[in-house]
Amino acid sequence: QVQLVESGGGLVQPGGSLRLSCAASAFTLNYYSIGWFRQAPGKEREGVSCISRPDGSTYYADSVKGRFTISRDNAKNTVYLQMNSLKPEDTAVYYCAADPLRKYRSNWSKGDLYDYWGQGTQVTVSS
Repeated sequence: QVQLVESGGGLVQPGGSLRLSCAASAFTLNYYSIGWFRQAPGKEREGVSCISRPDGSTYYADSVKGRFTISRDNAKNTVYLQMNSLKPEDTAVYYCAADPLRKYRSNWSKGDLYDYWGQGTQVTVSS
């Protein structure tokens, strides 16, 4: 059974860092485009970042560009989201999602285009 599991969330002070992990079972992440999404209470889900198959092209929301970095460790079958200089407005539940198709700048942030989703991990940025 295809499964994605996020981890690494928690409580951090403004300006701090966290690294989220997205681990897969029953399939090889390298063959999929992986997106990170987040949803804050009362707000719509938004795309945060994506690393696309087959060439590893990366995309970021303007709100996180320069602060977040997405990467993939094929040996561990895991995708990471390194989050630095965190702000209170980054507080949300973060989800990773996978899709077998290549993603482009025009569509990477559309959650409906991803087939598989994890259960989410809470990130809270507060002093």
